[in-house]
Amino acid sequence: MSPRRTLALATAAALAVTGLSACSGGDDDGGSGGNVEMQLWHNASTGPGAAFWESTVAAYQTAHPNVKIKIQQVQNEDLDGKLQTALNSGSAPDLFLQRGGGKMAAMVEAGQLKDITADITAETKAAVGEAALRTGQVDGKAYSVPVSILPGGFWYSKDLFQKAGVTTPPATLDDLNQAVTKLKANGTPVALGAKDAWPAAHWYYFFALRACSQASLEAAAQSKDFSDACWTKAGEDLKAFADTKPFNDGFLTTSAQQGAGSSAGLVANYKASMELMGAWDPGVIASLTKDAKPMPDLGYFPFPSVPGGQGDPAAIMGGADGYSCSVDAPKECTDFLNYLLTKDVQEAYYKAYNALPVNKEAQGAVTEDYLKAVLDAYNKAPYVSQWLDTVYGQNVGNALNVGVVNLLAGKGDVAGIIQAVNDAAKKG
Repeated sequence: MSPRRTLALATAAALAVTGLSACSGGDDDGGSGGNVEMQLWHNASTGPGAAFWESTVAAYQTAHPNVKIKIQQVQNEDLDGKLQTALNSGSAPDLFLQRGGGKMAAMVEAGQLKDITADITAETKAAVGEAALRTGQVDGKAYSVPVSILPGGFWYSKDLFQKAGVTTPPATLDDLNQAVTKLKANGTPVALGAKDAWPAAHWYYFFALRACSQASLEAAAQSKDFSDACWTKAGEDLKAFADTKPFNDGFLTTSAQQGAGSSAGLVANYKASMELMGAWDPGVIASLTKDAKPMPDLGYFPFPSVPGGQGDPAAIMGGADGYSCSVDAPKECTDFLNYLLTKDVQEAYYKAYNALPVNKEAQGAVTEDYLKAVLDAYNKAPYVSQWLDTVYGQNVGNALNVGVVNLLAGKGDVAGIIQAVNDAAKKG
């Protein structure tokens, strides 16, 4: 998120207290030998995601009787704004969902996050691995830990594809266009919840991932200069695809994840064949089916290759949602972060969110073919980019998202997207 991710709500998660062992956090000056109260903000407002946090916190408190954690659920689309207000006012929660990228870097620069580099235990490092832990670092120092791997791609109904005569997942843009043509005969090919802006911007992000080289993406993250021709090509590729009218009627006023009429709901109820979204989508879709159970025919395929681009066709875009401690949080905060990455907790997270855990041992519990396909694409990727609005920070990210929506609404053009992000970058 990007400002997103009402994370998956699939199957109920109950975490047994039995066998729970304490983790060893750092002995910093924020610690307390007595009773400790902390506040936790997450974005799973209902269902198994919310149940996961209740049971996880309860189990931790049982093993640590001196610790009390108050949970606050914040609607996903409201989280970034509320969190920034709390951080700026000095009333930030001790523990909170961290998007990473430029947004986290801005918090670090403002002195709002606890440096947890020395508090990540050897057990955590071994279980998670350096690559995943790097997603929570700024300038080599750790300010968050990841809890799930969330690469993006297409989530689709195998039954609807088969019914339309689409026998294999699209590997090229031409394949995707042909699939859209076939799928139109049976309904809406692609669900899009552009009311929330970021889902529409996903399309531009992925076309940029294919149009721009890794060096160009990284250079823009530093310079906030989007004058490279690849950014224009990405917009032109998106416009050409959108002109084929692949999206649901009323996509500009459709939300992404709220209710059966959302883009995820359209896929869940077979009103649309596929959706481009992050790896939290299976759980969201599952929560919106008629029986609130996972789609039995759900499949996944990566964003296809696009001709004429400089990006590696196997590159992946996504994120690794994590959790941070605010700068004044007690040492028990980092102890809880280590606890979140233990095998049992990570398996419970996977079962609740239907999302890939970062603990490598917990990944052995993954049974769904679509999640195995995500993991395969992720492991084969030559490089992984975070969501662009996350990488480039809130101001540029918001301008980028709005510019893409304007393009799709016929109220703007490709040049307008580039101008908007360049202007936003100048304002800081």
